[in-house]
Amino acid sequence: MTPIDQAQAGTHPYTREMAMIHRIFRRESRLMTTLVAAAPAGDTERATVLAGAWHLYVLGLHVHHTGEDELLWPPLRPRLTDDEAGRLALMEAQHHALDEGLARITGLMERWATDPAEETRHVLVAALHEHHDLLCAHLDAEEGTVMPLVAAHVGPEQWRAVGERGLADTPRNRLMIALGSILEDASASEREEFLSRLPLPARLLWRLAGQRQYRREMRRIRGAAGEAPPTGTAVGTMAGTTADAATDAAERSGASGP
Repeated sequence: MTPIDQAQAGTHPYTREMAMIHRIFRRESRLMTTLVAAAPAGDTERATVLAGAWHLYVLGLHVHHTGEDELLWPPLRPRLTDDEAGRLALMEAQHHALDEGLARITGLMERWATDPAEETRHVLVAALHEHHDLLCAHLDAEEGTVMPLVAAHVGPEQWRAVGERGLADTPRNRLMIALGSILEDASASEREEFLSRLPLPARLLWRLAGQRQYRREMRRIRGAAGEAPPTGTAVGTMAGTTADAATDAAERSGASGP
């Protein structure tokens, strides 16, 4: 199975939005592996920064998957055949397997941040590689076998509820970072469409302050060469949101500032 490609993503707003969110998780899990592997031996400060980014990544993935398990799959399941319902059961089982891996990596991260020994880092990098592979296989399967069912059977209110669940755990001062993480890998047309759904004050906030906040966070997490979004820091903040829910978030950010 392959992830949603550009043509598929354009066929339905749900699949298009999910593809944009999934890109964040694919990217951030890959980059976290690279950044940990490149961390200088014995650098406690750097290890602590990356461990903090990892915790935010875990939060994001947890919020995303919990929204699916509690708000998306239940209203979908009664509308499915037995074979189709089996696809949801597989998604839930994969979520559980990912959770187990996340817990193991979190323990390794905490140990490494306290004592950044080379041996711990090597074990951690191997675990991060394994997580990235498992995550990508899960996202590919979800996009290829479940999102078409979501597009066919889930109504706008149910879809919006998933986004609102993600927003409920979004600190206001990280909303612009969240927006940047979504826009980083978006195509020009996706970026234009997404921004067009935000109210004018939110678009102005992004252009005048949000992008600067985002660049600072990039450099803090990815280092001097980091002209890309910070690993793990924004993943959770808008995971699962729809463009309409993102509008609500942006309006709130306009009131609170970056």
